[in-house]
Parts: sequence; C-alpha cells; structure tokens
Amino acid sequence: MNQPRTSVHIVDQGDTGTQSVDRALLLLNRIGATDGASLAALVAETGLNKATVRRLALALIRAGLVEQDAASRYHPGEQLQVLGAQAARRSGLMAAAGESVMRLAQTTCDAALLSVRRGASALCLMREEGNHPLRSHALVAGQSHPLGVGAGSLAMLAALPQDEAETILRATGPVVAARYPALTPERMRDLLARTRAEGVALNPGLVIEGSWGLGIALQPPDGRLAGALSIATIEARMRPDRLPDLTRLLRAEAARIEARLAQPTKDRHA
Repeated sequence: MNQPRTSVHIVDQGDTGTQSVDRALLLLNRIGATDGASLAALVAETGLNKATVRRLALALIRAGLVEQDAASRYHPGEQLQVLGAQAARRSGLMAAAGESVMRLAQTTCDAALLSVRRGASALCLMREEGNHPLRSHALVAGQSHPLGVGAGSLAMLAALPQDEAETILRATGPVVAARYPALTPERMRDLLARTRAEGVALNPGLVIEGSWGLGIALQPPDGRLAGALSIATIEARMRPDRLPDLTRLLRAEAARIEARLAQPTKDRHA
C-alpha cells in the first residue's frame, strides 16, 4: 500500500482501491491540521477535484472521523479525538505523566488535566477529578480546543516560536472569534505575553464563565513540546492568595514529568 501523503498534491484520476484510501488519509490529515477547513481550501491544498473531496469528506463524516459545522467547514470528528486519546495512552507522555496528574488532583482537590498539541488544536488526553464538590466545566479526555484556548492550550501556544504562534492565531482566529468572544486577538496576545514572561498560563474564565485554569507547558531537556499540565477549578478556588501554592504544585509536577520523559522508556515504570 502506498504511504499516506500529507503535504503534496496528487493527480486526480479517479478513486479505486488503495488510491482511494490514500486520498482519504491525505484529506483527513489536512483537516486535522486546521481548526476548520472549507471545501475550497481542501481542494486547493490536496489537488483533488471538488467532487472527490466532497465524496471523501462525506465518507469520513459517516465514520465519525470528520464533522461539518453550520458554516460548511470541516473539523476533526469526535471518533478521531477518541482514537487519538486511546493511542496516546500508549505513548511515553501518558506513562510519564499519569502519576503526576493523579497526585495533582489529590493535592489540590481540583481537576488536573494533561493535554497535547494536535496541529492547531490542543487535545485533552487525561482528566483526573479532585474531591472538591464544586467542579469546573473544563475539558474532558477526548475533547479539543484551538491552541491558546484554555490554560494548558495557552501554555503550549506560548512555548512555540513566536512566528509559529502568530501563524496559528491567524489560522484559528475566525473560529475563536465565533466560539469564544471574550478571547479577542488583543486579549489573546496579552495572555501570550504574560505566559511567556511568567512561565505559567492563567485562564481567568475566558472560555467558560466561572471556570478558571492554570497551565504549564511540558518541555523535556531536548527542547521539544511534549504537552501541557493544567489545573481547572471554579473562580472562587483560584483566589490570588491561593495562586502561588497552585503554581508551586503545578511546577513541581511538571518537573517530575519532564524528568521522567528524559529517562529511557524502560525506566519510566520503575
């Protein structure tokens, strides 16, 4: 079988056998790299004709791998997010971070979350609830937001080179404006500047009213962006006098995760 092609045009000469699968994978990769792609954009980026793109997109929609919104833009579907979360459980990040996520939730009594970057989006891999009865309405495992939306997501965006972050902000701008009106471009850039300066990201209820978050990017010694660790809680539990303690706990667990990621794979379960 041909290998999936993710960044080159292919000649549209009909769809049979493995070629059809190859094209569907190409289309899925392009949709996954954006947070809302139009039919015209997918035609331009893949080199396939409009009828082929539409037909393949409908097949992916039926499988739950792609969704189409009211503006006829295509997005990664829920089934794709579930599969991604399931696959990530086998990854080094889940092995390195699982214990820390659980400990952070137990120590703070709030929700602790682990996220990774997926193109221009952040995907929640794990959420562990604390025992406080009033819970935040933050992400659950398998859900995603555009990069920059939410504390962990913002921390990852701030960890990227500035030009790359700006490219992502431009690409996701229309979706963010439509879904998260409190996150204006000016506010987003202010949050990014603050996150870069302080090393932690604070979401003061800008995604869901009353739901606050504190996040930090996970960057092992090799410098790559591995993901983000975050805390989600209600506004009343993220008071200014409590923030230093939450920040300290978050940094400590992030350091433990990064140290484990730096170990050989065989040693991570020791």
